[in-house]
Amino acid sequence: MDVFRTVDGMQHHADAARGEGQILGLVPTLGALHEGHFALIHRALEEADHVTASVFVNPTQFGPDEDYDAYPRDLEGDREKLEALGVDALFAPSVDEMYPFLNDEGFGQPLAWVDVDRLDEHLCGAYRDGHFRGVATVVTKLFHACKPDVAVFGKKDAQQYVILQRLVEDLLFDIDIVGVPTVRADDGLAVSSRNAYLSDEERAQSTVLHEAVQVAQSAIAGGEQAPQAVVQTMDEVLAAAPDANVQYAEVVDARTLQPVDRLRPGQRVIAAVAVFFGDTRLIDNVFVDVPAEA
Repeated sequence: MDVFRTVDGMQHHADAARGEGQILGLVPTLGALHEGHFALIHRALEEADHVTASVFVNPTQFGPDEDYDAYPRDLEGDREKLEALGVDALFAPSVDEMYPFLNDEGFGQPLAWVDVDRLDEHLCGAYRDGHFRGVATVVTKLFHACKPDVAVFGKKDAQQYVILQRLVEDLLFDIDIVGVPTVRADDGLAVSSRNAYLSDEERAQSTVLHEAVQVAQSAIAGGEQAPQAVVQTMDEVLAAAPDANVQYAEVVDARTLQPVDRLRPGQRVIAAVAVFFGDTRLIDNVFVDVPAEA
């Protein structure tokens, strides 16, 4: 496996691989790789002839009260895991490489950003100001550096997945966005690097996130048309965890990410929750197709 730390080196490598007629795949990650990432890698290996994984803890998607400095970093361990999985290239740039004007002497910050309107108004975007601007900007940079034909993302980050689909469509990237279902532990908790921060008691209670979105899915499949009623069922499940501090439980349209006033036959929606256990924030969601009318 080749390892690249510069954009120039990564671009030359991608050009050479494409010149050989290979389909290029990309799996962007923050590192601290786990089973969820491995599922993305396996899917990329099915979709592409040549797979690059990026490991970059992107500072612009972390808010001032979030865990950028504490975010787990193990580049050598990640490199070993990626090589064992059969990844062809690892792109692991520095912050200065990805943001050469992060501390610009004239302006004090970069001036070029990728903003996403409307799609970041609800769900996580309502509570993480600037987060999706940071995500959209860094993913655009990764696309230019790694030059993929296919990019693979997890559906656990549902809002991110939908936003990046729209980013590619609106900005005319010739890239296919592939979504991979959430990887879960045996008890249903979505796999995440943040799970390691949970105490034993919090970990035991954390299963309510999956239970809540399952209940929402069942209610919608059963014909419930009022999103407020679906949200109420999720709230009731989450309330069973005494240490859970619920940030949101919402039902939104899966295309626009806007709240819906009624669940319409054939509509695809996302039922999503975000919960704090202490300082640890967990999310979960489910994509649901509202049943067609009989």
